Amino acid sequence: MTAKRYSELTPAGRRRLAASAVLRSAAAVVLFLAGYYSLPLDRPLDPAGWLVFGVGLLVVAAVIAWEVRAIARSHLPRLRALLAVATGLTLLITLYASAYSVIAVDRPDSFSEELSRTDALYFTVTVFATVGFGDIAPRTDLARVVTITQMLVGLIALGLVAKILLGAVDVAVRRRATDEEHLQR
Repeated sequence: MTAKRYSELTPAGRRRLAASAVLRSAAAVVLFLAGYYSLPLDRPLDPAGWLVFGVGLLVVAAVIAWEVRAIARSHLPRLRALLAVATGLTLLITLYASAYSVIAVDRPDSFSEELSRTDALYFTVTVFATVGFGDIAPRTDLARVVTITQMLVGLIALGLVAKILLGAVDVAVRRRATDEEHLQR
């Protein structure tokens, strides 16, 4: 993010970096949501659509792996982790919301009510947050299977990804402390 070490920055410089990280995170969220609302999701379910969904899950995994590596090498790992969480979770949520939108268009009886894109996004977030208000429920086996995969992927994302990201931050913070010790000698 910057050539200067965090400890060398002025308080104003630190605030600018934090604001920049928050703005980049917000920009990533807006970009993914804009993509979600603009993609043509009214296509029929077919093997190619499921292939795209599977590739999407692999892209989420690749983004997380790339972010973990970037965090571990960063001079500002906590700020980098904020961007990783915002990017990874938004990508995962919009991917599942897209799948629900396609299912709802192709098989309208799949949910307890007709789903708009916002409804699909809402359903995805309630499943991910394990809130499950019950106002929208999967009714067909297909919708239930996709919901089950979201539940499992969400648990893995929260547990494993949090552990990996926090581990990468810890490695980078320890490395930074070691580097600063060497500079002071």
